[in-house]
Amino acid sequence: MNICIVGTGYVGLVSAACFAEMGNAVTCVDINPDVIERLKKGDVHIYEPGLEAMVRRNFQEGRLTFTTDLGEGLKDSLFVFCCVGTPEGEDGTADLRYVHQVARDVGRQMNDYKIIVDKSTVPVGTADSVRATVQEELDKRGLKIEFDVVSNPEFLKEGDAVNDFMKPDRVVVGTDNVRTAELLKSLYAPYARSREKLIVMGVRSAEMTKYAANCMLATKISFINEIANICEKVGADVRDVRHGIGADHRIGYQFIYPGVGYGGSCFPKDVKALIGTAQGVGYEPQLLNAVDEVNDRQKTVIARKIEAYFAEQGGVKGKTLALWGLAFKANTDDMREAPSLELIRHLTDLGMRVRAFDPVAGPNARRILADNPLVEICEDQYETLKGAEALAVVTEWNQFRNPEFARIKAALAAPILFDGRNLYSPALLASEGFAYFCVGR
Repeated sequence: MNICIVGTGYVGLVSAACFAEMGNAVTCVDINPDVIERLKKGDVHIYEPGLEAMVRRNFQEGRLTFTTDLGEGLKDSLFVFCCVGTPEGEDGTADLRYVHQVARDVGRQMNDYKIIVDKSTVPVGTADSVRATVQEELDKRGLKIEFDVVSNPEFLKEGDAVNDFMKPDRVVVGTDNVRTAELLKSLYAPYARSREKLIVMGVRSAEMTKYAANCMLATKISFINEIANICEKVGADVRDVRHGIGADHRIGYQFIYPGVGYGGSCFPKDVKALIGTAQGVGYEPQLLNAVDEVNDRQKTVIARKIEAYFAEQGGVKGKTLALWGLAFKANTDDMREAPSLELIRHLTDLGMRVRAFDPVAGPNARRILADNPLVEICEDQYETLKGAEALAVVTEWNQFRNPEFARIKAALAAPILFDGRNLYSPALLASEGFAYFCVGR
């Protein structure tokens, strides 16, 4: 099938590459000429395991093309996927300016039947406004062209997005048109060879499903972090508690790892967006408010432990912290809403210096933290230890899981380790002579 993908960000580029991988002809459209030129050279501007090789292969074989010209993308395409950003607005709700701009541009340039697919995460009711916007532009042109607007939310985990797209748990399609549903079913059939995975529902229900899914996962994270904080107060070990509750199949083990809170482009924004949607219709979502508040507090849990530890030593001012991990999670370079940023902000506001390392997010961190003179981004994880009074780990990269503890101990001014991901055994660290601080243990 012929597909047009508008937006070559995380969702757009992964979707484009995976559709092309199954033999479809995919045209990616982006307004940024620099990004398009980089992609034509095989230079992928986002980090995602497996994505760069897939993009290069399908581009070289002619199934995947890149352009800044929307008309070129629309020319032969049946499906038009809107994959532009929906950033958090000043009031916490989703900013839909880019989605509506795509709708206007499509309405101004389409010349035959299109299925316009909202892949971006959008509030309930967005498909209706997109449909109205496209129709308005067609009316201005004096044309009567049939089109459908469908909600097809993405459920991709950063760090495993290619696998999630190729082997999805489910594909949610929001449409009341039986013909359109069958066309989407045909498009997604190669990804559902073992069983039927397409779930068809109303457009608004599909839009709501995306938010409900992310808010449920965010709730599990905030819940286990709340339990972890209580465990510390009462002398329990959250690792044992997690094992005890996760064995219940109704709960499960996924997303109940305590730590420094969730970040990234989805959970923080989507929780706030659903809060805003609820408040907009006169409902106060108390549980979602609590999920958001717990997460905001959890992002500084390690910073507060560091501050408390050094309080009797004149405070953190003038001291140096070695920091391992900057991305909001492993296997991505995404710094959006990363807990590391809150930790850095909190400690540097108190005058502490930070020497940080991340395997892939270093360039993004340098750009984001360029104006903070107390932060240095290092090229090697052990380089961060030079002159540091303590080490903190905030991202669970595999290379941090089994480090050279003797080397760490020798390099630090004192063997002090703050573990925001509970990567290490307290007994092991004690045997190595470290003062060890983690979450909920």
